[in-house]
Amino acid sequence: MSRGEAPLGLTIMEKLIGFFIMLIGIIIFYVTYTNISSIRSHPIIFLVAGLILIGLGIVMLTAKTE
Repeated sequence: MSRGEAPLGLTIMEKLIGFFIMLIGIIIFYVTYTNISSIRSHPIIFLVAGLILIGLGIVMLTAKTE
């Protein structure tokens, strides 16, 4: 194992956690968007939170572990 290489387990877990964060963001966004009329108080907060989680998950999936 060279000095600049990350352990395989660390790389796999980073991608897996990124996938789960993105999945949670998609679920939050979808549920809020489909039930927007029944959520009367500030649905934009949950939509933005879902988008932030989706973005964070994408960043974690595409990041290179060193």
